[in-house]
Amino acid sequence: MADPSSDRPAPSVLLDQAGVAAVVEDLAQRIAPHVDDETVAVVLLTGGLWFAADLTRALARQDRHLRFDALWLASYGDGKESKGRIEVRAPLQRSVEGRKVLILDDVFDTGLSLAESVRLVREAGAAEVLTAVFARKPWPLPRAPEPDFVGWEAPNRFLVGYGLDHGGAWRGLPDICTLD
Repeated sequence: MADPSSDRPAPSVLLDQAGVAAVVEDLAQRIAPHVDDETVAVVLLTGGLWFAADLTRALARQDRHLRFDALWLASYGDGKESKGRIEVRAPLQRSVEGRKVLILDDVFDTGLSLAESVRLVREAGAAEVLTAVFARKPWPLPRAPEPDFVGWEAPNRFLVGYGLDHGGAWRGLPDICTLD
């Protein structure tokens, strides 16, 4: 799996493609009773795109046809550690005023992106805000808000694949992998 022309280490699989699919289906079953066709799913770009696409299709199989939007937030850049602040690169494209919003993100680690996205959609007038993350990593400090729905309890390792990246690479892997 490693690119022989680079110095990047080969990723090792922590959760394979079948495991990823099972997590998404389980989340859809748990989320479906809490959303309706007027709910706006807001994906946090870029990493959350893979998860959001799979989850919204899984919710459609549960007869929940959510509206869709995105926020493009950045805190990591190309590094392995958060910069400790959130940059808003693109805001919501449609109104969420008076609507229920389900924020979707790939991984919950520092909690900065989730907190900022909740703040932004509340400021935009959302009537209710729910949050769902594919993976939650352990964190040594308290963080708020905790996600309403968590798919997988991830180890405290640097993850790639299924939308997670290292410097823009490895996002397209169908598995969740680690580089360490």
